[in-house]
Parts: sequence; C-alpha cells; structure tokens
Amino acid sequence: MFLKIIIGVLFLAVVASLTSGLVFLLKDMGATDSKRTLYALGIRITLAALLLLTIFYGFYTGQLASTAPWESRGLL
Repeated sequence: MFLKIIIGVLFLAVVASLTSGLVFLLKDMGATDSKRTLYALGIRITLAALLLLTIFYGFYTGQLASTAPWESRGLL
C-alpha cells in the first residue's frame, strides 16, 4: 500500500512540474535569459525517472501486479 502512495505522489509531482513548466513558458515568452522552463523540464525528467524506477521496483518485488484480462489467457 505504501508503494502505491509513493507512485501517486510522484505522478502528481510530475503533473505539477508539467503545469509549472507551462506557466513559466507563457510568462517568460519574450525573456531570452530566463531558464525557469529548462529547470522545470529537468525536474520533470527526474521525477518521471523516479516514477518509472518505483514502478519497476514494485513489479520486481511482487508488490505490484498486472490485472489485465489478457494476462490470464496467455495472449502475450
């Protein structure tokens, strides 16, 4: 259960970083020396990598499992 909470928080942080990047992009439209959008991109990439690593860890340890209907039929 704790792993699912971490995944949810990381996902919300990625969405918040995406939103802040959009706001910075719109506010700094004419400013050529502003790097806020670039920093927001770096934070978003880091958070997305952490999110993927957390999901892979959950599948590796068995704390997360797929409940897709095609898994039980052996289609993949």
